[in-house]
Amino acid sequence: MKAKSLVVAGLLSALFVTGAVAAELKVGYVNTQRIFRDAPAAQKAAKKLESEFSKRDQDLQRMAKQLQGLQENLEKNSVTMAESDRRAKEKEFGELSREFQRRQREFREDLNLRQNEENAAVIEKANRAIKQIAETDKFDLILQDVVWVSPRLDITDQVIKALAEGK
Repeated sequence: MKAKSLVVAGLLSALFVTGAVAAELKVGYVNTQRIFRDAPAAQKAAKKLESEFSKRDQDLQRMAKQLQGLQENLEKNSVTMAESDRRAKEKEFGELSREFQRRQREFREDLNLRQNEENAAVIEKANRAIKQIAETDKFDLILQDVVWVSPRLDITDQVIKALAEGK
């Protein structure tokens, strides 16, 4: 990461050293986090994922409540239960707990995979829009993910607008 920053800093300083190039250099910046938060394509992807995973999420919530109820029942009644009943309830609780953890893990893995797929599609569209803006407005360099940038270089609104227009 540090080496990458040094390379970029070195390239930029080399460009700024030559007076003719520095006068003509047009630089822009795109805030990737804002693209993921504000771009219509990103919002549409988030809604798609929500609808795709809402049923499984609700099932997991129901299962968690069931587990909590079993645990409370065991804690409350284990002293008065027959040994065989208590062992059966503990076994049921253990099996349900393992099943819950397995489903929860699968849910997270599937959700992460789908989020990555949807994010890749959003980034692909954004990169096309950025390239089009760069060519149209004659940018020499457009950066993403920088430590600090002057707001006057920020073209994120242009990119979000281009994505909204389907360009």
